[in-house]
Amino acid sequence: MTELLQLTVLIPLFNEDESLPELHDWIVRVVTEQQYTYEILFVDDGSTDDSWTVVERLAGVNPNVRGIRFNRNYGKTAALQTGFQAARGQVVITMDADLQDSPDEIPELYRMIVADKYDLVSGWKQKRYDPITKTLPTKLFNSVSRWISGVQLHDFNCGLKAYKQKVVKSIAPTLYGDMHRNLPIVANWNGFSRIGEKVVQHRARKYGSTKFGLERFVNGFLDVLVIAFVHRFSKRPMHFFGTFGTLSFFVGTVLAVWLIVEKLINIAQGAKFRNATDNPLFYFGLVAIILGVQLFLAGFLGEMLVRQSLNRTGEHQVAERIGFTDRVSV
Repeated sequence: MTELLQLTVLIPLFNEDESLPELHDWIVRVVTEQQYTYEILFVDDGSTDDSWTVVERLAGVNPNVRGIRFNRNYGKTAALQTGFQAARGQVVITMDADLQDSPDEIPELYRMIVADKYDLVSGWKQKRYDPITKTLPTKLFNSVSRWISGVQLHDFNCGLKAYKQKVVKSIAPTLYGDMHRNLPIVANWNGFSRIGEKVVQHRARKYGSTKFGLERFVNGFLDVLVIAFVHRFSKRPMHFFGTFGTLSFFVGTVLAVWLIVEKLINIAQGAKFRNATDNPLFYFGLVAIILGVQLFLAGFLGEMLVRQSLNRTGEHQVAERIGFTDRVSV
């Protein structure tokens, strides 16, 4: 039977070999003081430096350390998804590996999940040590996310978050792309509505440089739109495509009928008339009819796919594991 621990500290990482020993020691000090039963789960997202060697060394001296290494870089969402599926703690706390998240926040995040009964608690880096080229797009992204999702958080993208175990197990199969930026939205739309927020310390980067560029904010905005669409229409695509298809078909049909009737009336009254095909509105109506049929068929096909769909399986390949009974090395 799988051992159930109080806490899993899940750390996705990519090329962070310099910071890992210090981060590990800091986490161990905090959880030891709190007397938690714990595991530290490192997910190496295809690092090209010595990160995995460091994880192996840490696992050799601390039996509470486990590690998963991907055979190449798949992205933070894939790392979190795999970590969520492997986590054994009743509370799962995620943090970045670059030491910008403080392990001293762990006890209060744990308390808010266990004592205050939150499903998810998201960190809010109220004071950031980032240039304006990052802080300004972040504020815009957070505002758009609040508006679209209805989830009232100040900082959706903060890597420091705490979850009940049932939350991560429920949302892990639904993650893909870059959805790690919108995990509170995904959790909320999966029925976990008790979402809290805690102001957390944001520390200046001590080693290396950031692995993310400005494109992450564009991608994050697009992902919010995708999540909103999928949440509302993934189980009923005909409601979306069928509605617009029917409306387009109706408008096109009305235009075509009106042009034909107008011509017939002019003929009956002996008035001057022109062929319907000479009127630009005829082609507009024709396009609307064709578009309406295509949208309706798209909705119909979507309904068929939904009814026959299978569970999504992740495509990321695990190259090696540490601390697992089913150790895999490829």
